[in-house]
Amino acid sequence: MKRVLVFGTFDVVHPGHIYFLRQAKKYGDVLIVSIARDVNVIKIKGRRPRHSEAERKKLLESLKFVDKVVVGAKNDYLRHIVSLKPDVIALGYDQRAFTSGLKEKLARAGLKTVKVVRIKPYRPELYKTSSYFLL
Repeated sequence: MKRVLVFGTFDVVHPGHIYFLRQAKKYGDVLIVSIARDVNVIKIKGRRPRHSEAERKKLLESLKFVDKVVVGAKNDYLRHIVSLKPDVIALGYDQRAFTSGLKEKLARAGLKTVKVVRIKPYRPELYKTSSYFLL
């Protein structure tokens, strides 16, 4: 079973998010969504998310094509990724936070065969909620 991991805030789930998640799922058998911690959303976006971690988690769990939803790490995102053992990490087209050198960092952490892919945008001028997502 090939495991695909995605990250994001997913504060207001819109058609762009659905497209992203469905495209990511095509890379494997199991789609795992890691939602950003409230504290990290504040650090990256400079504001609290509209919905709490628990609310965002519950919403994503209601999507039939999402197999597992976890709350992301507060600090050590690499350890969080290693614990989930993904085969593929799918990044959003505009996802920049914590992605620089990700493949190399994963290799040093023991995940040498993880494939990192970037999902193409879906009408970003209409559905983009932020320029930064976090792990």
